[in-house]
Formats: sequence, C-alpha cells, structure tokens
Amino acid sequence: MRSPKLAALELRRFGRGKLPRAALVALLLLPLLYGALYLWSFWDPYGRLDRIPVALVNDDKGASADGKRIAAGDDITEGLRDSEVFDWHEVSAAQARAGVEDGTYYLSLTMPADFSARIASSSGDSPVTSALQVRTNDANNYIVGQISRTVFSEVRTAASTKASRSFLDKIFISFSDIHGRTAEAADGADKLKGGIGKAEKGSQDLADGLKDAKEGSGKLSKGLKKLNKGAGDLKDGSQKVADGTKTLADKVNGVADKVGPFLEDNEKTIGDTAQLVADSAKVIRGHLATLVKTAPVAAKGAHTASDTLAGVYRTRCETPVLPDAACADLKKAKDAAADVALIADDVNTIVADQDGDLKTLRTNLGTLQKQAQALADRAPHLSEDLTDAVTRINALDKGAAKVAAGAKKLHTSLGTAKTGAEDLDKGVGRLRTGAEDLNGGIYKLVDGSVKLAGGLHDGAEQIPDYDKQDRDARTAVMADPVQLATKDLHKAPNYGTGFAPYFIPLSLWVGAMVAYMLIPPMNRRALAAGASAWRVALAGWLPVVAIGVLQTTALMAVLHWAVGLEMARAAGTVGFLFLVTACFAALVQWLNARFGAAGRILVLALLMLQLTSAGGTYPVQTSPGFFNAIHPYLPMSYVVEGLRRLITGGGLQPVWHACVVLIAFTAGALALTALAARRRQVWTLDRLHPELSL
Repeated sequence: MRSPKLAALELRRFGRGKLPRAALVALLLLPLLYGALYLWSFWDPYGRLDRIPVALVNDDKGASADGKRIAAGDDITEGLRDSEVFDWHEVSAAQARAGVEDGTYYLSLTMPADFSARIASSSGDSPVTSALQVRTNDANNYIVGQISRTVFSEVRTAASTKASRSFLDKIFISFSDIHGRTAEAADGADKLKGGIGKAEKGSQDLADGLKDAKEGSGKLSKGLKKLNKGAGDLKDGSQKVADGTKTLADKVNGVADKVGPFLEDNEKTIGDTAQLVADSAKVIRGHLATLVKTAPVAAKGAHTASDTLAGVYRTRCETPVLPDAACADLKKAKDAAADVALIADDVNTIVADQDGDLKTLRTNLGTLQKQAQALADRAPHLSEDLTDAVTRINALDKGAAKVAAGAKKLHTSLGTAKTGAEDLDKGVGRLRTGAEDLNGGIYKLVDGSVKLAGGLHDGAEQIPDYDKQDRDARTAVMADPVQLATKDLHKAPNYGTGFAPYFIPLSLWVGAMVAYMLIPPMNRRALAAGASAWRVALAGWLPVVAIGVLQTTALMAVLHWAVGLEMARAAGTVGFLFLVTACFAALVQWLNARFGAAGRILVLALLMLQLTSAGGTYPVQTSPGFFNAIHPYLPMSYVVEGLRRLITGGGLQPVWHACVVLIAFTAGALALTALAARRRQVWTLDRLHPELSL
C-alpha cells in the first residue's frame, strides 16, 4: 500500500468515534488558541497606555520674567491631560508617593514648586536648570517603567525646547536692538561728521577773519600810537602857546600905554609867534580829524571779530549733541575778543563823548589859526592898530588857554586808547593763533568723525537684524538644532504585527508536537507489512502535514479577519507557512521515531533552544554568545526572518534562503526517520524491554 493511502487511513481513524473526532478538533485548534491568543493579548499595548493610572503632581508656583507671567507647570499639565498617554490623576505629592508604593499608580510625575522660576532664570544673570521628577516602582511593573522613561524623555525635551526658544528669542531680539542702536549711532556720526565739517569751515573763516582783524588792530594800534604822540606834541605846543599868549596878553594889558613903542620894537617877534600859533593849530586840527575817523573803524573791526567768535562758539559748543573738543580754547578766544571790543568801544565812546568839545576845539583851533595868521599878517602893522591888537591878543590868550586844556584832555584819552589798542592787537593775535590751532584740531576731528561714521556703518552691517519670522525660524533651529528624521522601511503598524513572525512558528511547532502525541511517528501497518523505510516515514509524516495545513489555514484566517493581521504578501505567507509546517512535522517525527518517549522531551528542548536563539523579540546579537552560536543552525531562525519579510514587506532574499534551509531540514529529517524505520523493522532487546516508557 502506498504512503498517501496509508496516511489517509491514519487520518480516517480519527472519525471512528466522538473522542477521536474531538481530539482531532482540539489538535486543529491548539495552534490557533496558542498563537491567536498570544498575539491578541500583545496586539497593541502602546495604543492602550491611556488605561494605565499615573499620578500627576503640579506643585509649580509660577514665576515672572520680563514682565510676563510664566506657568510652565500648568502648561505641561494641560498638555498631558489632553494627550492620550496614561490615565493621569492629579493628586498631592503625598498621595502620589503612597500610590506608587502600594500599586495604586504605576508611576508619578512631579513638577516642583520652583519649576517655572528655574525656567525663567534663563533671562536673568544666574540661569539654572529645572527638573521634572519621575518616581517609578518596578515592583508594580517593570515594562511600564521602561515605557515611562521614553514618554517623559519626550516631555522633558519639549519643555527644554520651549524654554530654550524663549531664551534664544531674547538673544535675537537683543541682536536686533543692538543693530538698531548701532545704525542710529552711525546716522548720528554722519550728522556729527557734517556738523564738524561745517565747524571746520567756520573755524577756517574765523582764522581768516582774525587775520584781517589782526592787521586792522595792528594798524589801529600804530595809528593811535602816532596820534597819541601827536596829541602829546599838541599838548606841549598848545601849552607853550597858551603860556606865550598869556605872557603876551599880560604884557600887552600891563603896558598898554607903553605898547606902541613896544610893538614897534617887537613887531617881528609878535608876527613870528602868531605864525607859530597858526601853524600849530593847523596841525592839531588835522590830528583831530584822523582820530575821529579812526576810532569808529577800530570799534567796528573789534566788534566784527568778537561777533564772529561768539557765533562760532554758539554753533559748535552750545547747540550740538556732541560738543567740539576745542570749546574751552574757543571760549577764551570769544571772551578776549569781547574785551577788545569793549576797549574799542571805550575809545570810540571817548571820541564820541568829546565830539562836542572836539568840534569846539577844532572850531577854536580854526579860529585860532585864522586869528594867529591874521595876527602874523597884521604884526607889521600892530603899532598902527594897537587897540585892535590888544583885543586880538586877549582873544588869542583865551583861545590858547582853551586849546591847551583840550589838548591835555585829548592826550590823556588817547593814551588810554593807545594802551587798549595795543591790548586789542595782542588779544587778536592770540585769537588768531588759537583759531588756527582750532582749525587744525577740527580738521583732525573731521577725519576721525569720518572714520567713526564708516566704522559704525560697517559694524551695523555686520550685526544681524532679524525680523519676527526670521527670528522664530532661527530660534526654533537653535532651541532644537538636531531633529530625528525617522524613516521606517516596511513599518509594522502595531506591536502584534511585529511579534507575529515569532508566535506563528511557535504555534505551528506546538501543533506538530501535539499531533505526534496522537499520531504515531511511524505507521504501524507499514511497519507490520514490511514496507520500505521511506514509505513508512512518509506514511507517518503526511497525516501531520495535512493536519498542519489545516492548522495554518485556521490560524491565519483568524489572525487576518478576527485579530486584524495585515500581510504585505498574504499568499506567500500562507504558502511559506505550509513549508514550515512540513519541516516542523518532519523534525518532530524524527525525534519521536528515533528516541521514542525521550524524543518528546527533546522536541520540547529543541523548541526552547529555537525560541531563545531565533531573535524573535530582541536581536540575537543582544543574547549571550551561546545563543549567537546556535542561531544559524536551527530552522526557526530562518522562519522568523522570512516571515518578517513576507508580513511587513522587504526583499525576498531571506525568504528564498529560508525555503532552501527548510527543504534541507525536511529532507534530512525524513531521511533520518526512514533510517529509524529501518531499524524498527529489526527487533532488539531494547525494543522488547525499553528503559523508559511514556
């Protein structure tokens, strides 16, 4: 009888009674219950974190920074309350501590009283860090503690980023303020440059004006010196004339009766004296005219110089925001020019005050000149007209006295004016020197202001000026400069899908293991009939393969339509699992066929080795060296890797590799089972009296 028929007869045995049929149903459903229940319970634990009770303690008292109220604790509390992570319970610190201890809460998150104050310190002189306080209790649940560390790390990062954004935003605003102030300073330097340029031109004009004033004051001083000398001569001469005319008048009046003979004897002397008086009066009149003309000119020149200096001082030192460095010297020059102007005014005032006397004096001098000239002309005839001479001599005496008095007063005034003119000339000289120094200093100041303005403009261009949009963008980058750009290739949508490649082969191995508890690994009829070893092996393998196909179909149908497992390659996954079932059935069959009752223990041991070395949960590289060493030699390692590519997607190279490995394991296991069947056809003492029977 052929192997397929023998396999069918073996399966038909389960339909002969209720108990065998129930056993077959249980056999078919066992992998389903094993795999589906496991995956269902682990399907999406992270999606149900909102059911985990967690204590939230907000002791934050808030703070103020730059006039704004900061309540970081309230902000975080509101954000956590609106999130779908954990079942938050707002309690006191004592309740949270007790709840984590007794298991009421899996963990607690506390925001201390100074939480906002520490965040706000970033804008002050002594910034300090703030801390979120997390309390866990692994005695309640270790995994929840691990999950919480990831969740709270994200909360901490978000809070730190928000605080950093506030701090950096102030920095960028300060940059903009500095840029604005520097630009204003550059504009002010431009204005200063223009003002100093005008000051430099004004100081040059002042120096030129003072040069002209110096020349005028020098001329005035020289003129007044000459005038003073002439006035001295005039005083001396007029006094001599007055003395002479007095003597003459006294003699004439005293010896009126004797004048005739006297005049006859002194006609020539009288004529010469009268001519001298006429000539002296003429000279004095000329000097008086020069004095009257020169005094106002000198006063006007002194006032012009004083006004020019006062205007320059007022423009450069009283109105600008930034006064000239030479203001102190300029003030001295202004005051000296004002003093000179006052002296010139005094001279002019003296001349003006004596204008009536001078006019009278000039008139008297003119009269004296005419009378003296007439006397000189008439001297040869004095004896002929004694009475007229006496009258004229008396008049001459009076006029000469007046002239002498006026000449003395004039000499005194001109002496004062001469001294003032000399002081004026020296003062204007000093002013000219100061103005030239001022012009040189202002020229240097102009050059410096140009460099200052240029430097401020260059500095303003180098200082960044951020608008709100640019500032927000830069603040976001600097507050969180490194982003995690995650790209999941063939992402598993949930926890259950990620673990399906591990639990599905586990279920199928258990299904094969239980199947060979009900079905003998080698068909007894074939053994009794003396069939070939290969036929015996296949007859015992095919029924379990058929049951495995049914197990796989039922398991994958429930996982897909009931639990929600989505497969990238559904048909390929099911076909691959059929090959897995065949391989697992061959391996379990050989262990049971070769080792008998002990083989069942070896099947369980081999399952444990495969589960711990397959890398179904953590990467196998994280396991001890022993598991890394046996990983390449066990079939479940390749099954897990192939199922991952079939369920979540990716290249099929691992799938084809796994198929080759599974076929090799299947063929090898069947060959070893055939060898065991051949041995079973020979009776030995061990078969008659086995050491262990299960």
